Amino acid sequence: MGTAKLVVLGSINADHILNVQHFPQPGETVRGSHYQVAFGGKGANQAVAAGRSGADITFIACVGDDDIGANVKKQLQSDNINIECIDAIKDETTGVALIYVNQQGENVIGIHAGANGHLTINRLVNYQQKIIDADAVLMQLESPLEAVQMAAEIAQKNNTKVILNPAPAQSLPDSLLALVDIITPNETEAEYLTGIAVNDEQGAQAAAEVLHQKGISKVMITLGARGVWYSEQGAKGKIIPGFKVKAVDTIAAGDTFNGAYVTALLEGKADEEAIIFAHAAAAIAVTRSGAQPSVPWRNEIDEFLTQ
Repeated sequence: MGTAKLVVLGSINADHILNVQHFPQPGETVRGSHYQVAFGGKGANQAVAAGRSGADITFIACVGDDDIGANVKKQLQSDNINIECIDAIKDETTGVALIYVNQQGENVIGIHAGANGHLTINRLVNYQQKIIDADAVLMQLESPLEAVQMAAEIAQKNNTKVILNPAPAQSLPDSLLALVDIITPNETEAEYLTGIAVNDEQGAQAAAEVLHQKGISKVMITLGARGVWYSEQGAKGKIIPGFKVKAVDTIAAGDTFNGAYVTALLEGKADEEAIIFAHAAAAIAVTRSGAQPSVPWRNEIDEFLTQ
């Protein structure tokens, strides 16, 4: 079954994380602790989750022509990802997220798109054959929207499944939503796309109905620790619960879910089985700190599921 091909299109960031007692006020300097640089970006996190859980994956993305960009590519390659479509952009920095975390575990984040902003239509043209040859393409919204739209158009014309994780939350044109086969918003993102608050199962089903009407056949609304609301066009939706674990941090849990879900789907697993596989991957990820360092490998997921 390992012949099904996946393309992930998306962002790469270096996350600079500093723990502080309290967030600094203008003009104030605060002492921090536990400074770390971890690789993140929704696209890269999802690519790593797919690579480690066993997908045949090519990642279309951009890094800067800096040391961090070179290191990211090396790391991604060791995560079983084909990196031939990752461009290093001259005179540009790799995407950056500057993250302060306070004692309550809250964070404030500033992002610089850097090289991620260069994933344009013109650049994507060079790699469209990868999308044509793939069985599925998985995307998020940290890349220029025009490239996401174009990739979805190429995919639809060539029977490549389009899976969209519509994060970070923003409203999207119906022309894009009509090209999506499977959408995986969280509650906030679902409300952004539909105008319907997802506070309970009725809300989840109502939001899913709106997305079905826009042409999306499968809607999976992730509900954090409660699991996923799964709705297929023409059938009554239902909740598929996740696993109870003690969370350390939830960074990249959603990304891990997406990458693992698509991997299982491409192996021919039925939707529910694929969702449970993805729940297991995400459950392991939340018991570990950081973004990509927390993403599990296939043997760990399989072992978790036998327990």
